[in-house]
Amino acid sequence: MSASASASAGAGAGQAGPVQAATEGQRPDQVVIAMTEYLGIGVSDRHWHCRRCDYDLGPARRSYKEGCLIADRDPREVHPAIGPGAVFNFSFDPQLVRLLEFYCPRCATLIETEYLPPGHPLTWDIEVDVDALIEMRG
Repeated sequence: MSASASASAGAGAGQAGPVQAATEGQRPDQVVIAMTEYLGIGVSDRHWHCRRCDYDLGPARRSYKEGCLIADRDPREVHPAIGPGAVFNFSFDPQLVRLLEFYCPRCATLIETEYLPPGHPLTWDIEVDVDALIEMRG
């Protein structure tokens, strides 16, 4: 998804994900709008939240990735070499690509992964017009 993805991205037909009432570990007054399987935006605080444990990942006007734990993995651990030799083996060269995993700091839920060239800044994959989202959800 591009940095200009709308609040409705991934939810279909111009609607954001379902509104979820507070669950165990969450504040009872906090309503979280689901944005992905593991990410939501709190209506009252306008922050990103882990949908498994309600950990506050930071303001929804910024990237949720700033609040995550990041593992920079060797892609060969995930994609072992298969094939006839060192040159043609269907594995990623760690000098050309890095594998980043984003985890919730509280419950260690894997929230997102991305493959980037070394030195490339983190992508901002979900940008939400928070005011419009809250207004749309009423």
